[in-house]
Amino acid sequence: MRQNLTNLLMVFGLLFVITACVWRSDRADPTAAKPAAAPTAEAPSSNYISENDQGDFKVDHRDVQSAKFAELDRQVRNAKLLEKAADKLNAALALPRDVTLRTAECGRVNAFYTPKEPSVTVCFELMDHFYKVFRSSGESSDEAYNQMFDAVRFVFLHEVGHALVDLYALPITGNEEDAADRCSAYINIEYLGKDGVDAVLAAAKAFEIESKRSGSSRLDLADEHLLQEQRFYNSLCMLYGSDTAKYQYLVTNKILPSERAGRCQAEYSRSKNSWTSLLEPYRRK
Repeated sequence: MRQNLTNLLMVFGLLFVITACVWRSDRADPTAAKPAAAPTAEAPSSNYISENDQGDFKVDHRDVQSAKFAELDRQVRNAKLLEKAADKLNAALALPRDVTLRTAECGRVNAFYTPKEPSVTVCFELMDHFYKVFRSSGESSDEAYNQMFDAVRFVFLHEVGHALVDLYALPITGNEEDAADRCSAYINIEYLGKDGVDAVLAAAKAFEIESKRSGSSRLDLADEHLLQEQRFYNSLCMLYGSDTAKYQYLVTNKILPSERAGRCQAEYSRSKNSWTSLLEPYRRK
């Protein structure tokens, strides 16, 4: 698999913006009377960093067996892309444990966070899968490669979101897969400029294409991930909600239904505020 090194840099070199997940959330009390305060989860102490900074983001390069992944692996290693991303993340967040960042040949199409290690892994098979998905939609080889790396950026930040939820024991009250999607979308939209917007659009496009390949099975309905159709619309809703004027074309062209679009600005604001509040105690000042 051949690809410009610049695209690889966009995938991993920008991971330092995970600190952009640090936002604020304020919610007014809707009740007129104020009942006795219920017990709440104990917030981390203000000196969390000095007491719990016992880990770092580290890098592990796994050898690839398939020749088609050799060039991609070589570029990642030689450019020290993961090492640079780890340095930026370590400067941004205090960790209670080490976390390994890795690309690997996995034997299956996947990207995943492993709590036991803990580690974040993006498989070369997933990159190849995205390339084929975009080629199947009629994109040229070059454009399919570009969109592949955009989608990988979205997925990598999604998995880092899982890592943060686990390491900090964040009280995610809804579906964690959806929360990780929203964290990735917000980071991309707010802090990566056009590259980030392209990542959200590429991920949404992949979700849409995959949703049309086959109907939802019983296992799909039972899976912890949302259906691909839902992830498609949720990604577009986050984008539209971030700037309704700029992304009005999504509604005008009937890509995002107007019935959903009317709620997207509030959805986006809640997602942004929630991640700010949850991660603020762990951010290096």
